[in-house]
Amino acid sequence: MWKVLVTLLAAALMAGPAQADVESFPAGFRTQKVVTNGTTLHVRIGGQGPAVVLLHGYGDTGDMWVPLAKELARDHTVVVPDLRGMGLSSRPNAAYDKKTQGQDIAGVLDALKITRTDVVAHDIGNMVGYAFVAQNRDRVGRLVLMDAPLPGVGPWDEIVKSPLLWHFRFGGPDMERLVAGRERIYLDRFWNEFSANPANFPEAARVHYAALYARPGAMHAGFAQFAAFDQDASDNKVFVDQGKIAMPVLAIGGEKSFGTQMAAVMRFAASNVQGAVIPRAGHWIMEENPGAAVQVITAFLAGKE
Repeated sequence: MWKVLVTLLAAALMAGPAQADVESFPAGFRTQKVVTNGTTLHVRIGGQGPAVVLLHGYGDTGDMWVPLAKELARDHTVVVPDLRGMGLSSRPNAAYDKKTQGQDIAGVLDALKITRTDVVAHDIGNMVGYAFVAQNRDRVGRLVLMDAPLPGVGPWDEIVKSPLLWHFRFGGPDMERLVAGRERIYLDRFWNEFSANPANFPEAARVHYAALYARPGAMHAGFAQFAAFDQDASDNKVFVDQGKIAMPVLAIGGEKSFGTQMAAVMRFAASNVQGAVIPRAGHWIMEENPGAAVQVITAFLAGKE
């Protein structure tokens, strides 16, 4: 544990400012539409070496991972999908439970002929990542989860009582009408309230993601991610009853968000958990302090914990 803390301190000292613009994936990356499990996922692939899958959450897309993907692509095959219904992936009418989406990710890896991988995830990506791992325990070497709890795991019932999480139950036709044409206003609420400093979520990124979420059906699909939480909680309880996942897990919290609580939550579902806290960051860790996050994650994936 002390090595993780030393790494974190070094990262804090060396980290630069948050992204000033929406970065692009390196030229060596390609995009591919992967048909899997009743949907079509937009996937970015680049680099060579052991595989690592990067899973985004709500309020952004796979584009959030550019700073990490650039570093990992030096010695990894990096796979970055947009989740079902989000970003440039297709928007099926149903099956937004995370167990099904974990199967989406398995299908992507099958299509790419990847048999084993590490997983790095954030927000709703945590939920998809855990569901993928729980259904493919021998296929995953290391797991990194960032700043969001898992439905039905540990203190979930207490966490969801927070007034800040009212959006978990926000959805339906009338809510979609309320946000239609106002997607930027709705998303600004997430980027502002869940940041340590809203100024560190760049304007260019806000414009970029707001445009993606304003596409036809995008907000409906986003609300469906939250509407599935009750089913996710039931599925996760079954996964936990089948036994804690055994691979090394790094549970990262933003200093001004979940912090050390991330590791505490994950110990209900995993037997080998390390924790890290990213300084000067709220929930949007990759936007607020990407330098620190990249250093901590790459060290863990390299086995330098």
